[in-house]
Amino acid sequence: MRRRSNNSLKNILSLIIVLLIVAGGVFVYLSPQFEKNSPKIAFENNGYWNLKDKLNVSLFDQSGIKSYKVYYKKDNSETVLLGKSITAKQTSVMFNIEGFAIEPKIEKIKLAIEVIDNSSWNFFQGNKTYQEFDLNIDRKKPVANVVSNSYNIKRGGSAAIVVEISDKNLSKKYISFNNKYKFELIPFQKENFYATIIAWPIEVEEFQRVNLVVIDKANNKTVTKVPLYIKDLKIKNDNIYISKKFIDKVSIPVLKKSDYTIPSSNAEIFVKQNKKLRQENIDTIKRVSLKNMSRKMIKKYKVYPFKRLEGSKTFAGFAERREYYYEKEKIDEAWHLGMDWASIKQAPIKVSNAGEVIYDDFLGIYGNTLIIDHKLGLQSLYAHTSKFHVKVPNEVKRNQKIANTGATGAVFGDHLHFGILVQGIEVNPLEWMDKTWIKTRITNVLDEAKEVIKSK
Repeated sequence: MRRRSNNSLKNILSLIIVLLIVAGGVFVYLSPQFEKNSPKIAFENNGYWNLKDKLNVSLFDQSGIKSYKVYYKKDNSETVLLGKSITAKQTSVMFNIEGFAIEPKIEKIKLAIEVIDNSSWNFFQGNKTYQEFDLNIDRKKPVANVVSNSYNIKRGGSAAIVVEISDKNLSKKYISFNNKYKFELIPFQKENFYATIIAWPIEVEEFQRVNLVVIDKANNKTVTKVPLYIKDLKIKNDNIYISKKFIDKVSIPVLKKSDYTIPSSNAEIFVKQNKKLRQENIDTIKRVSLKNMSRKMIKKYKVYPFKRLEGSKTFAGFAERREYYYEKEKIDEAWHLGMDWASIKQAPIKVSNAGEVIYDDFLGIYGNTLIIDHKLGLQSLYAHTSKFHVKVPNEVKRNQKIANTGATGAVFGDHLHFGILVQGIEVNPLEWMDKTWIKTRITNVLDEAKEVIKSK
C-alpha cells in the first residue's frame, strides 16, 4: 500500500512539474515580455548623400528600444559613428546621422544600423535587427547657367529662357517665379540644354525674382538668378451688374450641367458659378495643360502671331478686373483672362499656329472649349464654341478651321473667348498677337541660344 501511495505521489508531482513547464512555456510564448518581433528600421534615403544634410532614422518596437548603433563599414572594419542605450521605455526613437570625414575620392560607402529591443526573448538578450545600406557620395553642386533670356517681362506676360544644366545625378530642374510658381524645362537642341516660356501670373502684383533651380539626387542645389527687367500692366476695372434673367438663363443651367447643387438665393447662385465653378475650371485647364504639353526635344521652333477672329470686334480684353453687383450690392469679383471677340453667329474659328488638340469638352463657365498645344509649354484656348471640327488628339495645321463661335457656358451672346496659356497659366494674348514682340522676346532668344550651343 505504501509503495502505491509513493508512486501516486510521484506521478502527481511529475504531472505538476509537467504542467508547470507547459504553463511556463505558454507564458513565455504568449507574454508581451517575451515578444519575438524584431525592431523595425526606417532609414530615409534614396541611395545618395552629400555628407552635409542629416539623414533621418526612425526605430520602432512594441516592447521598446533598448539600444542602437550606427556603423561606418570600410573594407573589413567597422567604425561606430554613434550609439545610445535607452533606459525609459520608448516604442519609437528618431535620430539623425550627421556627415563625417572621408577621403575625397570615395564615391560609395556602406552604413549599418543595429537596434536591440527590451524583449526578454532570446535568453533575455532581446530581439535584434541589423541592416546595411549602400550610399553614393556626391558632394558636387550641379552646373546651372542661363544661356539667354528675354530682356524683360510684364505683369500678366511671358518671357523665354534657355539654360545649360549638367549633373550626373540630376533629380529636379525648373524655373521658379517668386519661389512659388514652377515652370518645367524642355530639352532644347542637344543634351544638357533646356528652354521654356514662363509667365508672370496676373494675380501676382509684386515681382520678386526668377530663378533657375537645379537639385541632384544627393540634394546638392544650385540656384541661378535669371536677369529680367520688369514692366507693369495697366489694369482696367469694370463694374458688372447681374440680373435675375442672367442667373435664371445662364448661372443655373451652367451649374446644373456641371453637377452642382443650386443655392437658395440668387446672389449665392451667381457667386457659386462665378467663384467656385470658375476656380474648378481654371484648375482643370492647368491640370490638362501640364499633363498634355509636349516635352519632346525642341530642334526648331517657329510661332506666328495669333490672329483676331476674322471680322470681329473686341468686347473684353485681358486683365480686366471685374466687380459684380446684384441689386446694387457687390457680391463678387474676378479677373477676365482672355480676349472676347464677336462677329456673326457661329463664325468660323481658325487656329493661327500648328499644334495638337489636348482638350475638347464642356468646361463650366467656359462652355465648349478647345485647347491646342503649340510646344514649349505654349497653348491656345477657344471657349464658348458651338461646334468642334477637331478633337483630341488631332494634329492641326496653321489656319485650319477648328470650331465655330457660340454662346455655351456662362455667357448670353455668341462670341469667342480666346486665351493664351503658358504651362496652364493664362497670359496676355496681345503679346502673342504682336509680330515684333514675338521676334524680340521669343525668336531672338532661342536663336541666340542656338549660336551659343553650337560653339559648345
